[in-house]
Amino acid sequence: MPNFGVWEWLVILIIVLVIFGASRLKDIGQGLGGAINAFRREVKDGREEAVAKEKTTEEGEA
Repeated sequence: MPNFGVWEWLVILIIVLVIFGASRLKDIGQGLGGAINAFRREVKDGREEAVAKEKTTEEGEA
């Protein structure tokens, strides 16, 4: 696997900016950030539900 240096990343960034444009990259970044936040919320909610279910199961056994 190739090791990318600073210059290689800079060239890749410039190519991406030329292809997509700055405003489109902003929209892509916002969409990606929103998706990551939604995923984190769902994972957190799932954990809370699992803990609540576990507590009710333990109380029912006692």
